[in-house]
Amino acid sequence: MATRSKEKSAARKANADKRPQAHAKYIRISPRKVKIVIDLIRGKSAEDAQAILTYTPKAAAPVVLKVLNSAIANAENNQNLNRKDLYVAEVYANPGPTLKRYVARSRGSASPMLKRTSHISVVLDQK
Repeated sequence: MATRSKEKSAARKANADKRPQAHAKYIRISPRKVKIVIDLIRGKSAEDAQAILTYTPKAAAPVVLKVLNSAIANAENNQNLNRKDLYVAEVYANPGPTLKRYVARSRGSASPMLKRTSHISVVLDQK
């Protein structure tokens, strides 16, 4: 049985990060490919980041744009922040679970094929 569960949950809520954020989990793009895109918007204002992602010709750009738009909507609706004052404080892509498949090779052998997934997080802050 858990001890002090009410105090622990109250302390967890008090120490929680109050900045607006959004997460996308189990995205079927390798984190290495996503990091190329998210490095373009780190530290930029929210509107500049949206413009950059709209015209970036990478497969991860629409997914990161969707997460960014969600974080902006969270900031406006939940915390009543102004869109003009927001900037991308943190953005990162962590590896998710890897799907392991096998592809046929010559002479009856097989090689593993790793289909990687990623968890994308965007944290905004006010200027």
